[in-house]
Amino acid sequence: MARRGNDEDSVIERAEGEAAPNPVWFKPIMIGLMLVGLVWILVFYLSGMQFPIPGIAGWNLVVGFGIAFIGFLMTTRWR
Repeated sequence: MARRGNDEDSVIERAEGEAAPNPVWFKPIMIGLMLVGLVWILVFYLSGMQFPIPGIAGWNLVVGFGIAFIGFLMTTRWR
């Protein structure tokens, strides 16, 4: 049986200055970046400072913290 359209069913409109909610992918990416940065740093220390990218030595820390920092920056936009 088909439902009849009801005039009371309306789309919820937001105020002009009100921020829209985040897309569904935002939170998993945010948390994922923070975890990838943490794992990167852990691998760097546990491997005796040889991995994840051999040859760049201490710059692996910068890469790991940079990835995690992007995730933390995303938390400022989370609604």
